[in-house]
Amino acid sequence: MIKATGWILLILLCFLLKSPIAAAQSIFVGPDGKFEEKTLKVPYAFYNEAFGAAAAYAWGKVGYPQKQSAIMATAMVGTKGSVMGFVIGRDLRLPWSDRLFFDPIAQVGYFKDAESYIDGTPGFPGERAGSNDSDKDNFVEGDGWDNFFRLRFKYLLPIGQGRETIINTYKIDRGLLKSGASGATSWNPLTSGRTYLELLPFYRWQQIDGDDAEQDIKTNGMEFSLFRDNRDFVPNPSRGSALRLDVTRDFGWFNSSDSWTVVQTEFDKYFSLGPTKTFRQRVIAFDFWTAYSPTWDVEGIVDGKEVISNRPPAYAGATLGGLWRLRGYPSQRFSDKASIYYALEYRMIPDWNPFNKWPWLQQYIGVEWLQFVPFVEIGRVAPSWNLNELHTDMKWDAGLGLRLWAKGLVARIDAAVSDEGAAVAMMVSQPFQF
Repeated sequence: MIKATGWILLILLCFLLKSPIAAAQSIFVGPDGKFEEKTLKVPYAFYNEAFGAAAAYAWGKVGYPQKQSAIMATAMVGTKGSVMGFVIGRDLRLPWSDRLFFDPIAQVGYFKDAESYIDGTPGFPGERAGSNDSDKDNFVEGDGWDNFFRLRFKYLLPIGQGRETIINTYKIDRGLLKSGASGATSWNPLTSGRTYLELLPFYRWQQIDGDDAEQDIKTNGMEFSLFRDNRDFVPNPSRGSALRLDVTRDFGWFNSSDSWTVVQTEFDKYFSLGPTKTFRQRVIAFDFWTAYSPTWDVEGIVDGKEVISNRPPAYAGATLGGLWRLRGYPSQRFSDKASIYYALEYRMIPDWNPFNKWPWLQQYIGVEWLQFVPFVEIGRVAPSWNLNELHTDMKWDAGLGLRLWAKGLVARIDAAVSDEGAAVAMMVSQPFQF
């Protein structure tokens, strides 16, 4: 079994490249106001069910090519035959506009023994995999590709704190904000926070070749968002709120498998409880999210199964389970035409930091605080957006998270239990408004 520090180092390396490191066009400086560019070059090894024993390499630069931006990449290959390459850029300011920023993300990966909650498994007649009442064993296992790119363009509107300050500066001390809050001074978007118009072209090809069923889905389209970010410190908020209104559309063009639309809304709110003799920070964090696909159309029943057209894939629609929502369930465990979700977390940062005892390790990962987070979640998917139905027979889980601030990012391990067992979610960044 890997020791705790080994798990933490693995998480920092494996998932580093999926984090919003320089979020909200912000520069991190120390108490002295000095900026320092950070570089990562690390070979590493790990083991999990998807890869087996694996070797990998991570490279990244924070504060490059601009102070508020970051560019990172990783590649990994395992003994089971799984292989993946991933590259990401964050907050790259485009040269023809002071207010337009660019977040490119791309992945190429081939995965062995992947599980997908799609129809095809024998023994579940008349049941649609992934529905709210579906069996936990109603999934298809197989091998396949998962390749995608997402190109998010973000335009900062000249209102609130974005009127005068395009690139914000956070002054931090041991990982906590000391000055330079980017929001939470007022509810009024004209005076507080930062508001963005976002446009995101995307493409994804997901393939599963299993004994019981095959899936080959290609999607491409556009995501349109209005994002109001009124949080004081985006990587780890203690006050304020954020609201995102999002419409995603696959027009069915080019080689797309189908056309579909998804409408989503997410709202999160933070309440600071202040420090104590034991804890440097205590925060109550609340999150609400809902999604609906107006194009989802059940055309009829064939051989006891629903025939659905204009349906988004599970990774893009009204879906629960995995890293972000209902963490006690497998990834994309539930999906339907509509969904709703609530979460409550109690985030506590103690004065105690055991990593200060290991200076040889600190020079590589630079952990400045630990955060302990008990949390509860409830949610449900349904065949229509009906308030009563969405709040009946809801799924739930409860868990405990361990999170760390390391070299300007948050790494997290969230362990949760549900009525279908237990799961561990390992990722970088806090779970809300990723």
